[in-house]
Amino acid sequence: MTSWLLGTSILLIHLLGIVSAIMALMSSRTSQGAVAWIISLLTFPYVALPAYWFFGRPRFYGYVSARGQRDTILRRVLVRYRDNVLPHVASSSNADIQAVEQLAMMPLTHGNRAALLINGQATFDSLFDGIERAEHYILMQFFIVRNDALGQRLQGYLQRAARRGVRVYFLYDEVGSRKLGEGYLNDLIGEGIEVSAFRSSRGFKHRFQLNFRNHRKVTVVDGKEGWIGGFNVGVEYLGEHKRHGAWRDTHLKLEGPSVLGLQEAFWEDWHWATGEVINLNWLADTSPTTDHHVVIVPSGPADRQDTASLLVQQVIHSAKQRLWVTSPYFVPDQGVQDALRLAAMRGVDVRVMIPERPDHLLVFLSAFSFLPDMIRAGVKIYRYLPAFLHQKIILIDNDAATVGTVNLDNRSFRLNFEITAFIPSQDFAASVGVMLENDFAQCRRVTIDEINQRPMWMKVVSRAAYLMAPVQ
Repeated sequence: MTSWLLGTSILLIHLLGIVSAIMALMSSRTSQGAVAWIISLLTFPYVALPAYWFFGRPRFYGYVSARGQRDTILRRVLVRYRDNVLPHVASSSNADIQAVEQLAMMPLTHGNRAALLINGQATFDSLFDGIERAEHYILMQFFIVRNDALGQRLQGYLQRAARRGVRVYFLYDEVGSRKLGEGYLNDLIGEGIEVSAFRSSRGFKHRFQLNFRNHRKVTVVDGKEGWIGGFNVGVEYLGEHKRHGAWRDTHLKLEGPSVLGLQEAFWEDWHWATGEVINLNWLADTSPTTDHHVVIVPSGPADRQDTASLLVQQVIHSAKQRLWVTSPYFVPDQGVQDALRLAAMRGVDVRVMIPERPDHLLVFLSAFSFLPDMIRAGVKIYRYLPAFLHQKIILIDNDAATVGTVNLDNRSFRLNFEITAFIPSQDFAASVGVMLENDFAQCRRVTIDEINQRPMWMKVVSRAAYLMAPVQ
């Protein structure tokens, strides 16, 4: 009886491995990912099966369903909001901008002010000042929130806002903020603040969706001011952590109609997490001082297309003179790698800035597998020396730039909810260019000899790490 039960269990596991391998074949977003899962599921299903069901699902199906519900529950609000924005929509005959609008499913707006916030002190000073100005509501979401000195300062600002009658909605990712602690959250709730985890595995049928994360960092005050960029909440982002040391990052403050794009992304996330439809201001204000054009591009695993990857490929293909990219985690998919190489081959000054000191070993090792081909094609790779580099910036010629949360890796392209501001305005691009020139001056350029001289064991390990990139 025992041997019969054991044999039946083994047979069932292998049958489930075959079924799951077929599912991986039909649904994986990359051929590399499909091959990795199929081989694992067929040869060693005992380990691969639970890994696939927890980490291998290609779409965030619950969120897709919620979007379908939104079409009936929230459509009237959304239509009214879009009607309010129509006077601020900037028509453009530029096909590159039109492609970004289609990817974003949001319009290009004018009458915005986009201001760079360089490093942590400037970012949190601006953010806390904005919280102090709030009169009606604050929308805030971060991937990581820590209960340390900076997290407690943020908590204090939010509590004081709630005490003066401001509605506060606080959304966090349960994976990124897993160490936050109930005490911190209860202290917020005790002041009347609405708090929710993103809850990627909400409900019985979505319980395996643990690999999807909300990596967005968005704050909106009264529908008039917004913040987006690379910063999470923790003292390491101020350069005050012993392990990480100095920290180089960039955030963005927005004013104008584009803030409603940030607000819509938060509104949709909050609806998924809580089922609530919150009442917000959907009347667009214009900036009295500048006129930046902006498209807000939300992306994530509930999209019908790989929005983040396609956005990056689009801006690369549009570059004519220069394309400068910064990313802390640089393991782009084949489409982005090919686009970067082709841009360099057609004479574009393609520069990629990555950290000198890694904080993710697998990603760090993976890069050595494809960097030689990129360098041979003319792509210039730089490593930033003074601090850990965490900013996510793309500069396109002298005409446009992006600032957001997207890293150039499979997780950001296909597994995370992300958000990017695409800003096709020359004066904003000029300010990004000045900032990046200063950063590149503090980098060392990676040479092909440096990579080729690695010992054989490191080449093997790097290749193995790269093969794992699609399933990270």
